[in-house]
Amino acid sequence: MRIALSQFTSGPDPEKNLELMEDGVRRAAEAEARVVVFPEASMACFGTPLAPVAEPLDGPWANEVRALAAAAGIVVVAGMFTPASDGRVANTLLATGPGVEAAYDKIHLYDAFGYAESDTVAAGSRIVTIDVDGVRIGLATCYDVRFPELFRAHADEGAVATVLAASWGAGPGKREQWELLVRARALDATVWVAAVDQADPAAGGVVADASAPTGIGYSMVVGPDGTVRDCLGAEPGLLLADLTVEEVAAVKEKTSVLANRRLGRAS
Repeated sequence: MRIALSQFTSGPDPEKNLELMEDGVRRAAEAEARVVVFPEASMACFGTPLAPVAEPLDGPWANEVRALAAAAGIVVVAGMFTPASDGRVANTLLATGPGVEAAYDKIHLYDAFGYAESDTVAAGSRIVTIDVDGVRIGLATCYDVRFPELFRAHADEGAVATVLAASWGAGPGKREQWELLVRARALDATVWVAAVDQADPAAGGVVADASAPTGIGYSMVVGPDGTVRDCLGAEPGLLLADLTVEEVAAVKEKTSVLANRRLGRAS
């Protein structure tokens, strides 16, 4: 399966972000990708008041994404914000396109490095996978990458890949952590991990809120053996990769980490 990662820098205006996404969808479809993945917070960048821009899954913004996917004949995965019941929002991945309609609410919230996502975002609780052309793919968002259990749950559900949409916080060592964690999750679950981050705003000449996690770039595709197969830089770009189901089976046969799992008991 050919997958596209569209790394761009979203701004505070959802409509303008849709215009940028339209170009990414078109380029991915022209390259014969079956899935195109956009970053977390594609709808509106962090540092923007989220409640005023949040819309339900049947609202105008999501319907525009559906229209892009339908017109191009491709599955689109993109980060948006939906209203939560307590006045906060959910950090949602919308997956839509031919034969696919699903949404994943981010389970692990970024309450770390001095940032408190849970102040404005309510945590999800449901593990979500989608099927594209008979290939099962798990959905994950940013800080989820620090929690191997989610990626193993995708594998247990039959997924051969996880797509990870992020708006990674910048800072000392954060790029190294990004690569280390993405590679580790591929190894933990013996799956492909296709991780797309927001482009570094500075690389595109965009002024961003320095206190918010607005992305560093370096989207990457990692094989089920933990090797980086391809990677972008800090600036906006489109990364194409062909994910093979057969390689997952071959690596699982050699490295049976899932089959070898054992749960110990406290004494």
